[in-house]
Amino acid sequence: MQLTQKELIDTITQELGAGGTPISKTQVDAVLSRLAIVATRTLKAGGDVPLPGLGKLKASQRAARTGRNPATGAAIEIPAKATVKLATGKTLDEALNS
Repeated sequence: MQLTQKELIDTITQELGAGGTPISKTQVDAVLSRLAIVATRTLKAGGDVPLPGLGKLKASQRAARTGRNPATGAAIEIPAKATVKLATGKTLDEALNS
């Protein structure tokens, strides 16, 4: 099952409303958009981004390497680049492995 952005916003809105914290879909969307901006800025600066209940986003570097073009089999050089990894937290890890 995949969750679309709209479904995520709807679910968060419903769960907060059921918990006694009414919030609009527009507000949830704004928070998620701002989270993306703050996370990008923090990761570019070399910091980690905590996601309570999930884990921590961490920036890492992928080294340059030689790959293969699947269509032709020709060797190609893949440049180094920055990537993002999610280091899962204990709560998420236990939920997935129980």
